[in-house]
Amino acid sequence: MAHRRRLPTEEDSALARTSGTVLAHYASANRPLRIRVTEQEQTIELPPGAVALLIEILQAMASGKDVTIIAQNAELTTVQAAEILNVSRPFLIKLLENGTIPYYKIGTHRRVRMEDVIYYKEAIDRERETVLDQLVEEARNLDMGY
Repeated sequence: MAHRRRLPTEEDSALARTSGTVLAHYASANRPLRIRVTEQEQTIELPPGAVALLIEILQAMASGKDVTIIAQNAELTTVQAAEILNVSRPFLIKLLENGTIPYYKIGTHRRVRMEDVIYYKEAIDRERETVLDQLVEEARNLDMGY
């Protein structure tokens, strides 16, 4: 399951900011939230996890960010995995072939589990953060104004 939404317009961002603030005010941890849909005169109940995810989506949209929702256990094509990692497909293929990211084949087509892509992305992000912290520390030690 995947749904991709492009960058929000300014109007979308403003509406998301307002909606997210209101929704966050009414959301309670581990409790469903009932919402009344006025056009249909109907009340719907959202599970706590859906409310938390909806608030995160609205916050991202309010910041003008692109939003993509992909099920955690999704099987991705190499094109999809490369998009998520923001790398080229040939670069991703090298990561797969050298065993950095696990994959399997269906016929001649490679498939990558979303969990493995996220694990790799988080590991790279942690590594980048460590390197940046080291650079800041070096700059401080050299009295470069950091």
